[in-house]
Amino acid sequence: MTQPDEHDGPPRSLIIAAVGVAVAAVIVVLTFAATRQAAPPDRPVAIAAALAPDAESPQCQALMEELPEQLGDYHRAEAVEPVPAGAAAWQADPQADPVILRCGLQRPTDFVVGTPLQVVDTVQWFEARAHGSSTWYAVDRGIYVALTLPTGSGPTPIQLISKALERTMPAQPLDPGPPR
Repeated sequence: MTQPDEHDGPPRSLIIAAVGVAVAAVIVVLTFAATRQAAPPDRPVAIAAALAPDAESPQCQALMEELPEQLGDYHRAEAVEPVPAGAAAWQADPQADPVILRCGLQRPTDFVVGTPLQVVDTVQWFEARAHGSSTWYAVDRGIYVALTLPTGSGPTPIQLISKALERTMPAQPLDPGPPR
């Protein structure tokens, strides 16, 4: 039998270099793929106009200046022009339903004597539910403020808006409509 030649196949240094090039190529491909899968750019949020006779009041203007950039997982979002006066939006991601704030609204029709309220910090809120969202109305500030929250948004948005309301609008006596 003959002994195998020690020099069968490519030199060891060539094999190491080839493996190094292959690993580098895989890293480049994975990096390229990761950057191509980045989140889609934010799109402006459409905010429907609502009857808000006090939207340009000094109280609403003060609130708008005090609004935070973040509401928990939601970041301040650009709104589609024309943006209604006294309105703002936040969004967790481009495909998620936004949090919408409206200031200067008329008294909600369902806010009547005996309506149950919830207190968050020192702000009294009235909740109106709809499919996939709920709208909370701050009813003790003299000017009505609505905060529409998508299902699953958690308590952080209403807590942070309550703090902004506390800083900008003093509490006022409740003014519910007559019972039905």
